[in-house]
Amino acid sequence: MTPEEQARKQIDDRLKMSGWVIQDLQKVNPMASLGVAVREYPTSTGPVDYALFVDGKPVGKTRWRG
Repeated sequence: MTPEEQARKQIDDRLKMSGWVIQDLQKVNPMASLGVAVREYPTSTGPVDYALFVDGKPVGKTRWRG
């Protein structure tokens, strides 16, 4: 497992434990749950590793730095 894959698994696990639903961009539905984390979300400055939505509204984004 690459360092990026390891980090993604750890982040996914922590998000899930905190109640977030994790989705891929191809099947995104920011209203699927109160908190939705979307992987590889495009932004005006390039894709972010996760875009965070609460009640369907974007509230944050993160980039993994290895």
